[in-house]
Parts: sequence; structure tokens; C-alpha cells
Amino acid sequence: MSQTALLTREPVVNKKQAITANRLIAHGPDVASVAGTLQAVGEYWPGQYPVFLSLGRLVPTPDLMSWQAPPNTHVEIPVQTLGHPQTQALLPQLQAAGIGMCLTWFSAGVALPPGVDWRFVLINGRLHPSPDGSPGLSLAWGLPDAPAFKQAVAAGYDGASGWFFLHGNPPAKELSPNHAQIIRLLNMVRNNENVRDIESVLKQDVALSYKLLRYINSAGFGLMVEIQSFRHAVSILGYDKLNKWLSLLLVTASRNPGAPAMMQTAIARGRLMEQIGAEFFDESACDNLFITGAFSMLDILLGASMETLLEETTLPGPVTDALLCGEGDYAPFLRLAHACESFDPAALIKAANELHLAPEQLNRAQLMALAFADNLQA
Repeated sequence: MSQTALLTREPVVNKKQAITANRLIAHGPDVASVAGTLQAVGEYWPGQYPVFLSLGRLVPTPDLMSWQAPPNTHVEIPVQTLGHPQTQALLPQLQAAGIGMCLTWFSAGVALPPGVDWRFVLINGRLHPSPDGSPGLSLAWGLPDAPAFKQAVAAGYDGASGWFFLHGNPPAKELSPNHAQIIRLLNMVRNNENVRDIESVLKQDVALSYKLLRYINSAGFGLMVEIQSFRHAVSILGYDKLNKWLSLLLVTASRNPGAPAMMQTAIARGRLMEQIGAEFFDESACDNLFITGAFSMLDILLGASMETLLEETTLPGPVTDALLCGEGDYAPFLRLAHACESFDPAALIKAANELHLAPEQLNRAQLMALAFADNLQA
């Protein structure tokens, strides 16, 4: 019986740092195991954007064809494997099935097989400052930080894949008035203040009110009735549940150029933690797990230190312990969410073992979290 592969992920962005695809890296002992794993999670596959599938360090072989790939899939083919008989046998099968292909680790001068449409091309941006000779849309990989991304775009790259946007951002400043207003709302809800007082603050910013109602009425919330107003939301949901959705307003309030990818990452972290935590905690604690994951990038998103942000916000102890110290009941779930964002599965295996999670459970939760984050931003 084949083993279950583990999935990790990273976003793919265009020149403006808007998300254009998701990259999933499958870590398994062989391609047959990867195909079986992907078939098992097919119903949770994220469909909002194209999905690049990397087989990690495995040579792509026809064993992959036992998986019924969703139509938004692009299988990555490393240039180092183009001469391998198994990969050569796979390419026409992918083409015949209408499955897209992404050429990876390309460099100028590499001989390519004729008749293959390489719509996307992944290039090591550190080794190749410009995408000379790329046979498709060129995406830089391995960029160390946000300034390196700007240089890559200036050199002709069409976008990038990876976590570069988490590094090299401007130093922390004071909290902006707009962000402070949302924090004020959060605190009012957490303190169960009068509905009329909270409504009066919301009405000062029509865009915030609209966005809040949009989130609450999203498919991810699963309500059977459309919420028409904040007062209606309080009567249907209660303050505790609303706190989670008000937290999303803060996460999505950034004007950082890299905000779309950051927001997706933060929301996916929160949703993953919430879903995994359902077997460990009650519903209220799961909402706080969501907030922990969503707030884990708040300092980068809002350009203020985490200490400053948490001083301004009324949050439960386990949330602040995890965010500031990496300790407490929620910390293992945050470590798990971070580990899902690595090309190396070692940290993910360690984090999953800490929580006694089965690979199938983790893969399912991660894909559901990614789809949720994508749909929420659509």
C-alpha cells in the first residue's frame, strides 16, 4: 500500500503582486504515492486560481496519470528530467489529457522538446537575474525579499513564486488612523459594548461596513439567511462569532503592495488552525485559533510592530502568547501553519507529529484553508 504524501504550498504572483496561481509541492516516496494522495483530496482542490503541482525531488513519470487532475492544474516538469525516458513518456500523455505544464529550473540555452506548450516557466531568480530565452511567462523563484522582486520585475520577469514578500519590508511605524479605527471596533465587540455604539462607529466608514457584511455572507460562513445589517448580524451570530469576522477587516486593511499574497497567507493560516483545532477545542477557542493565524502577519501587513498592535487590541492570553512568544496552547497550531509554507517537509512532519495528525487530515485541512482564503478575496 502506497504512503500518503504531504503537501506544502507557496503563492504565485504577477508583476503587481496580485495572486495568479497557487503552487503545491507534493512530498512523497514516489509518484504513485503522490497520485494516490492527490486523488484522495480531489473534492477539496482549490479552484479559484491555476495550481502548479511540483513533485519535489521526484522525476515525473506516467504513474501520475492515475490521478484525475482538475482542469486548473499545471504539472511542473524540471528541465533536468527532460532527457529521462519516464518523463519523455509522460509529456504526450499530459498533453493528450489537456493537462497544462510548467517548465521549471529553466536557463538560457537548454534544449527543449518540440511541440510542448510551456505557458509558465519557473526560473531560479538568484542564479539568473533575467529571464532570457524563456519559452513562456517567466516566474522568478528563490528571491530573498521584496526588493529582489522589484529588481526581477525590472529585469523582465512576469512575476514570482515564493515567500519573498515576507522579508525586506519597510520598518515598523505607528499605527495608521484607519487601522486604529478597526482595532477600536474589535475592542468594542470583545467588550460587549452597546450595539448602537458599535453601529455608529461602523457607519463612519461605509467601505468597512460593506466589507464586513460581505465576509459574513460569504460561502465560508455557511449561513442560511443573508445578513442585512450589523444589528441583524449581532442577533443571528452573537458577539463572539462577529469578533472573528471583524478581525478579517484588520487583516485586509493593508495598503502594502504585497498585501494580496500576505492576506491570502494570513487567512489560510487562520482557517487551517481553526479546522485542525476543532478536534482539540470548543467553538469559541477555534475562533481564537483563526484569529491567531490571521493576526500572525499583522505586523507586516500594517507596518507596525506586533507588540504595539497587541497592546492596542484586547485579545485572549493564548492568542498573545502564541504571537509574541511562540508559547501556550495555540503555539503548536501556529507552528503547523508556518510549516505548511516550506519546500522542505521536515518541519511539517515534526509539527504534525506534535499534534498527532494523520497526513490525510492535514492535506485535507490545508487545501480547504487555501480554497477558503482564495474565495474570500475573490
